Amino acid sequence: MNKVILDLCGGTGAWSKPYKEAGYDVRNITLPEYDVREYKPPENVYGILAAPPCTMFSLARTKTKKPRDLKEGMECVRACLNIIWYYMEVKQDTKKKTLPLKFWALENPNGMLKYFLGKPVFEFNPYDFGDGYKKRTYLWGWFNEPKKNLVECDKPKFDKLKSKEIHPEYYGKLTRQERRAITPAGFAKAFFEANK
Repeated sequence: MNKVILDLCGGTGAWSKPYKEAGYDVRNITLPEYDVREYKPPENVYGILAAPPCTMFSLARTKTKKPRDLKEGMECVRACLNIIWYYMEVKQDTKKKTLPLKFWALENPNGMLKYFLGKPVFEFNPYDFGDGYKKRTYLWGWFNEPKKNLVECDKPKFDKLKSKEIHPEYYGKLTRQERRAITPAGFAKAFFEANK
């Protein structure tokens, strides 16, 4: 039986890509094809990656046309957590001392989500894993921490990079905001190596 990985709000699937390449059964649950708020999870899941949209949690969201709506922002977060909790509460084997998921992780950039979920378990910048920019990102969950490759970063923060430098393979296909949300490849690989 293949190990099923749920990639909730997975976008391009960049975070789950190493799992897919290694032969795992990856299910990318993302709009427009799938809405995580309406998703009915399969019976057997090995691990869950969740990256709910950060739009409403962004610290920079102060001058937008649409005001910050934390209730709206939490809808996807709650949906992701409900799926995670489903496996932890309902699918557990009461005769075992372990729970059914091998790992789960919820990712979001530094923003207001920390006021809801508390102190993150893990914090990183893409340059910690060889990607040449800064974007402070948090993880909450139950997982083995990926090993950082500590190097100096002479690149600016993500928002200061020229638009074409940001995931150039998607330039012209996705908006700048959508490209900004893509999980850095170096981090995705390191996370996979720590959580197989």
